[in-house]
Amino acid sequence: MIMNKKTLKKLEYNKITELLAEQASSPGGKILCSHLAPMTSLAEITTAQEQTAAAFTRIVKKGRLSFSGVYTVEDSLMRLEIGGALGCNELLRICKLLEVTNRAKAYGRHETVDEEQDCLDVYFDQLEPLSILAGEIRRCIIDEDEISDDASSTLKHIRRSISQTNDKVHSTLLSLVNGSLRTYLQDAIITMRGDRYCLPVKAEYRSQVQGMIHDQSSTGSTLFIEPMAVVKLNNDLKELYGKEQEEIQVILANLSADAAGYVTEIRRNYKLLTELDFIFAKGSFALSLNASKPIFNDHGYIHIREGRHPLLDKKKVVPITVTLGDAFDLLIVTGPNTGGKTVSLKTVGLFTLMGQAGLHIPALDRSELALFHEVYADIGDEQSIEQSLSTFSSHMTNIVSFLQHVDEHSLVLFDELGAGTDPTEGAALATSILSYLHERKIRTMATTHYSELKVYALSTPGVENACCEFDVETLRPTYHLLIGIPGKSNAFAISSKLGLPDYIIADAKERLSEQDESFEDLLADLENSRRTIEKEQQEIAAYKREVEALKQKLEQKQERLDERKERIINEANEKANAILREAKEVADETMKNFRKFGKENISAAEMERERERLRQKIKKTGSGVKLDTKKPKKQHKPSDFKLGEAVKVLSLNLTGTVSSLPNAKGDLFVQMGILRSQVNISDLEIIDEPVITGKHLQKTSSGKMKMKKTMSVRPEINLLGKTVDEAIAELDKYLDDAYMSHISPVRIVHGKGTGALRSGIHNYLKRQKHVKSYRLGAFGEGDAGVTIVEFK
Repeated sequence: MIMNKKTLKKLEYNKITELLAEQASSPGGKILCSHLAPMTSLAEITTAQEQTAAAFTRIVKKGRLSFSGVYTVEDSLMRLEIGGALGCNELLRICKLLEVTNRAKAYGRHETVDEEQDCLDVYFDQLEPLSILAGEIRRCIIDEDEISDDASSTLKHIRRSISQTNDKVHSTLLSLVNGSLRTYLQDAIITMRGDRYCLPVKAEYRSQVQGMIHDQSSTGSTLFIEPMAVVKLNNDLKELYGKEQEEIQVILANLSADAAGYVTEIRRNYKLLTELDFIFAKGSFALSLNASKPIFNDHGYIHIREGRHPLLDKKKVVPITVTLGDAFDLLIVTGPNTGGKTVSLKTVGLFTLMGQAGLHIPALDRSELALFHEVYADIGDEQSIEQSLSTFSSHMTNIVSFLQHVDEHSLVLFDELGAGTDPTEGAALATSILSYLHERKIRTMATTHYSELKVYALSTPGVENACCEFDVETLRPTYHLLIGIPGKSNAFAISSKLGLPDYIIADAKERLSEQDESFEDLLADLENSRRTIEKEQQEIAAYKREVEALKQKLEQKQERLDERKERIINEANEKANAILREAKEVADETMKNFRKFGKENISAAEMERERERLRQKIKKTGSGVKLDTKKPKKQHKPSDFKLGEAVKVLSLNLTGTVSSLPNAKGDLFVQMGILRSQVNISDLEIIDEPVITGKHLQKTSSGKMKMKKTMSVRPEINLLGKTVDEAIAELDKYLDDAYMSHISPVRIVHGKGTGALRSGIHNYLKRQKHVKSYRLGAFGEGDAGVTIVEFK
């Protein structure tokens, strides 16, 4: 453990543990939080970080788990171990502990079997709620001062007798108050003296009322007498109350005996709940800080990404990004006072302590921390009046004390190293101290005003400058930490803004050496360059966002165009199919009429009228559609066309196969489904087809066959509402098309219904050689209403 208590105090680590303790809900958990200390074992740190992360995740998913009611019961358990009996309060504490155990056990269960396990399961699995014992205690004890009537049948009988005896006492006394003794009483009331019922009798009528005197008023005018008629009843009551207490002791003894059998489980439950309260306090603390799990390494590399000091106002704190231990092991931070140098220094030190204590750090994900065995910090004013030490002496005393113990596993933090003495000597001393640590490869971060240290950082490999940005225009620090750029003191600029006369500032500048002045000018140029680069980076980032937005819009527009194109093509295909159906009907009607004209003696005039009617009908149909008469992409020669060649008829926007070779005019017949038409080769376009081999396809002489790879073959066919014969006919063609298009698997939607259609389809599939397997759809695929088919 890191035992340097002075460092813990300087970095305000104790305030972190105080905030952590506020997140715990049990006294034991708060103690563990208060005593939390950084660790030096990487395995222990990793385990603690994983526990914090698991608690954080559970809190986000399920909410916070309260451990209120988990009080130490060790004294009670020790009494049980030696056979003692517990009181109501002690048994209730055990009961509350077991109830919290039961609640925690339920919280720890995973909602589903597949839910990911975490490192806290081992804690929840060991909890023993002892529900029967807790239920028995809760049944018998209502609160700390009251035992339930149902705790035992004997107690219930005693209390019923007490109630009945009380009723008799009251009825007897009431009859006396309202009857023969009314004139002798000071007031017509029933009162209690001790545990006896009495009546307030006037002193002068003492002899008229038979009974025992228990008390008198301060004036002596009233005597409190227990009438003889209720003495026996009061005696019976006193005896019953005694029996009640005896039975209560028996009940408590029995409950204590039951609890004594589970001392080990109860003690383990308390320990586990206390540790869980501590772990969940760490998770809640991480949630309140919006913190993340740091990545630890043992080679001294620190990379904090936008870290926020946890003790500063979350709304005002400016995140810092710090790197140390990779390209350089010494970081020198410069800049004006109140610029955030000390905060940056404390942030690095405090994050190291928090991380090694198993706490998440308020920084972005993938922040890295190094494992250190010691952290040494010289921060703040160490002046001691009692020891008659100056500020410089006290700082140097502190530095000397830990320079004797530092090693390569240490982190050293200096605030204003070398301050409080002559600047020249202080700068030289500071340079020597830092050089010594740098040569030993000890990770060090220091803040300073000295220009000599800026030069040292610029000229020494493995040493880097950093500065806290300062806005001269507003005279306000921005608190941004900039690594790689030394900071300016800005003394002249600040003084000028505050109203110091220009002639004084000019005189001061003249007193600067030429080397100092040129160095300050160099820093100013670096600062201006940095601002320019940052501005350009912001512009580039804005352009990237704009390009990304335009890209998304273009993709969305292209998707809409594709959808529109597909819709138009589908509508055109439907329209063409309708025209073909109408043409077929006209052709069928014409053939029927010709056959009728041949059998009957029809006049030529009537035949001409019929032909004119058909011509008008065809003309009307043709005028309702505009065909795409695009020219083919490539002019084909007659020799290009072969029987069976797949072609597209551009004027009809239909595909078919060549059924005859071209004649001298370039005309040939094309089979388009049921339609066979003569077309000129200028209206045709040959469709390129991939050549495939099929294991179960009919082969040509070369063992190959051509197929049309069409994009219109869908991975699903819908046969809902069809008869078995209709469905099989449609399915047969669809399976051939899907198989030749290499689509596998495919879905056949047939619905559940009576099951006849499904059975017919399955019987058909059994006989298909190119079907590898088929099955009903699983949950999410359509269940029994869908069959999934895979091809060989």
